[in-house]
Amino acid sequence: MLRCTKCNRVYEEDLRIQCECEGTLLVERKYSSFAPQRRYFDMRRYLPYLPVNERFLPYLHPPVTPVSKVKNVIFKLEYLHPTGSFKDRGTYVTVAKLKELKIKEIVIDSSGNAAISMAVYSAFSNIRTHIFVSSNTRKEKLSLLSSFGAELHIVEGDRMKVHEEAVKYSRENNIPYLSHWLNPYFLEGTKTVAYEIYEQVGVPEYVVVPTGSGTLFIGIWKGFKELFEMGEISRLPKMIAVQAKGFESLCKRSNSEANVLADGIAIPNPPRKEEMFRIIKESNGSCISIGERVTRQALTELYRMGFIVEPTSAVAYAALKFFEDEGKSFVVPLTGSGLKLHSSF
Repeated sequence: MLRCTKCNRVYEEDLRIQCECEGTLLVERKYSSFAPQRRYFDMRRYLPYLPVNERFLPYLHPPVTPVSKVKNVIFKLEYLHPTGSFKDRGTYVTVAKLKELKIKEIVIDSSGNAAISMAVYSAFSNIRTHIFVSSNTRKEKLSLLSSFGAELHIVEGDRMKVHEEAVKYSRENNIPYLSHWLNPYFLEGTKTVAYEIYEQVGVPEYVVVPTGSGTLFIGIWKGFKELFEMGEISRLPKMIAVQAKGFESLCKRSNSEANVLADGIAIPNPPRKEEMFRIIKESNGSCISIGERVTRQALTELYRMGFIVEPTSAVAYAALKFFEDEGKSFVVPLTGSGLKLHSSF
């Protein structure tokens, strides 16, 4: 079922993305034990914990991504997904649900990675997708979207303006709007990051996550919470939300120059903000804000270690300087590929 995070109302698992009270929704199911399908090394491994039927899964299966340990930091290489970001996890579950519900046309909005992911997965699933992006989106990502044949709607304005225009178009044309910000099935995909972390390295003390709309931050926490409720683990990690200066929603808003380099998390008013506040409190976590200069330095260091990621990934690594690291374990998801920034399509 779907449960409202604001008023607790429940709904059937259809394409609803918001409660009548305008609260956000989460998929709620009870699982008795953790038993991955070990013959798979992709997301089908966790099919018993996904709210979709196997016969509707897309043919492109997001893999179990590797981890790489550098000193006491474990990097989770999410940029190695088929379209170069963790968004493939959420898209995979979403497209399966759309196929199950026989929905053939949708509207989404994105800063780039979610759009690229949906463009690819919807193309070979015969789903017509209208993608709204900002004119400020990196030209390399726009080039990729064009090459995938996506129906692009380019909006003059910031990320919040793009969101408004997508909703307006959806209403005017009677086409379902399926923002990954609100989509509860997207989080069912991103929660599998927690399952993989647990299987690969156990439960770390900290998970440090680049956080804008919160789809990865909330998903990882949801995955660990489910493992805890199943009795598979006895403790939960502390969740650290890392934001871009000038676009903070969880940290105190900075008056310094905005960190436009980390464009993937430049979301100052995400609809799941209250959920993220609750997670920080419940996990005994915190929020850290990172500026552009520090982001650029962290990106250079990651490149020199061999991790070719996009700038948004670098903010989480940059946040580690705020910790006394002796004896502590950190998992840092590297969320998007830097190769897309050098696309020549």
